[in-house]
Amino acid sequence: MQFLNDTVPAHDLTYDDVFMVPRHSEVASRYDVDLASTDGTGATIPLVVANMTAIAGKRMAETIARRGGLTVIPQDIPTSVVAEVVRFVKSRHLVFDTPIELSPHQTVAEALSLIPKRAHRAAVVVAEGRPIGVVSEADCVEVDRFAQVQHVMRPPAVLLADDANPREAFDALDRAHEQLAVAVDGDGALVGVLTRTGALRATLYAPAVDANGGLRIAAAVGVNGEVGMRAKELLDAGVDCLVVDTAHGDQARMIEALGAVRGLDPQVPVAAGNVVSAEGTRALIEAGADIVKVGVGPGAMCTTRMMTGVGRPQFSAVLECAEAAASLGKHVWADGGVRHPRDVALALAAGASAVMIGSWFAGTHESPGDLMLDADGRAYKVSFGMASARAVANRTSAESAYDRARKGLYEEGISSSRMYLDPARPGVEDLIDQICSGVRSACTYAGARSLDDLHERAVVGVQSTAGFNEGRPLSQSW
Repeated sequence: MQFLNDTVPAHDLTYDDVFMVPRHSEVASRYDVDLASTDGTGATIPLVVANMTAIAGKRMAETIARRGGLTVIPQDIPTSVVAEVVRFVKSRHLVFDTPIELSPHQTVAEALSLIPKRAHRAAVVVAEGRPIGVVSEADCVEVDRFAQVQHVMRPPAVLLADDANPREAFDALDRAHEQLAVAVDGDGALVGVLTRTGALRATLYAPAVDANGGLRIAAAVGVNGEVGMRAKELLDAGVDCLVVDTAHGDQARMIEALGAVRGLDPQVPVAAGNVVSAEGTRALIEAGADIVKVGVGPGAMCTTRMMTGVGRPQFSAVLECAEAAASLGKHVWADGGVRHPRDVALALAAGASAVMIGSWFAGTHESPGDLMLDADGRAYKVSFGMASARAVANRTSAESAYDRARKGLYEEGISSSRMYLDPARPGVEDLIDQICSGVRSACTYAGARSLDDLHERAVVGVQSTAGFNEGRPLSQSW
């Protein structure tokens, strides 16, 4: 990457402070751009779901991996639970989504509580392992909540074989004027479901899979306690990337933790962070990190900068840390601060191999937690920061009341925030489409066929606040 007119600014920059200049391009279509990461994680798109309890669960991990990204399960989750999540994710189908299953005698109220857990907004009624009906929210309108779903379900309109071609599946749904197909194996047992849009996505994205063909997933470990023991348990569970995580990565405990992890000779990439300087980046790489997480304070749930004055504008942090990592043959993830597809493209142009996203993905059907409605009927999920009082309470639940109360006095981060679902993009896959579309287009403007090309060819300029606002679209006339 180079700055426009080779003018390097004297001050640090956020994503809003910069823009990318178009260059001569031989890339005719955005579909000619390869978005696969080169950092060894096996991701086919450069997106990583941040290890936040309110965001990174098994539904998110499955969905993201099917589209080529990676989800990091938080360090607060017991390793026995992580092992079950890993087993679940790796057993998922590469094309068909995991359905919500109901028995014929379950109630409409139960169906309505479960259907919002999946973006396809339907449940499959199963008897003896075979699908006998489909229930959607529309089927439950003005129905007694104690009615059994067998009385409101509809027979599956489109049944697919478990080896059905996505294009054929789309055509079958199109002919039937249906949005959801049910897939079964040779014995008629339920395999999964597929929407029209899901069939299209299956032709546009390549799943992130391991050597055995299972979907990839990562998990985090902290720097306190028995780091080596927990890391070994996570590696034994089959995680594809191990993330050593703490708010301040350039510290002695992190170096010790990386030493403990490296002592296990892990055969998967090890990520560590967070830092915002070349010095910190080199320290973590020399201690054993393959990937360094970059970012202190840019996240939507983080109050670190307002509480402490510590941090750094994210674009400049990524640019400097990526350069330091590349000089040692390693990589960085840009962690936090992205609110638009342009921010992801700029982070990649600055040299990041992937971008970690947290709050942006919190307001989706796939994030953990129940879907809530505010007084105006708008749907939202509750999110919170990992250094907030709520997260600290969860993390210290096994400690004494005194120790918990003492630690609770010192919190950073928002404990409860409403993350509203975008009615036009309520699922995480909808956001992935939006992000990848923007990044692919950015690559064509730069004349780049890959992420490495983008970093090499990107020309970035500095703009005023007025310049940034000039690029914003208007929802109505001025």
